[in-house]
Amino acid sequence: MRKKNTESIDDVIKQIFQQQNLQPKLDEVDILQSWEKVLGSTVSQYTSDLLIKNKVLYVKISSAVLRNELMMSKTNLLKALNEQVGKTVIEDIRFR
Repeated sequence: MRKKNTESIDDVIKQIFQQQNLQPKLDEVDILQSWEKVLGSTVSQYTSDLLIKNKVLYVKISSAVLRNELMMSKTNLLKALNEQVGKTVIEDIRFR
């Protein structure tokens, strides 16, 4: 008789991600995908070239006024983006 050694696909995928150390990159993708959800489509249309490097999110902003507004609310924005993922993925945001 065979042993039933069943695992859910979700568990197997999580194990593979952990073994290959892919989870941090997936968390970064989640942050980038959360950008429009957190800021809204109006603000997102003025942003481009989102990049995460060494836990810093770099964002190119085409509006100087919007850049200043986002700089003033950077702490709240950091908190909201990390909450979307459920953990601290980024520690700073730099606007260009």
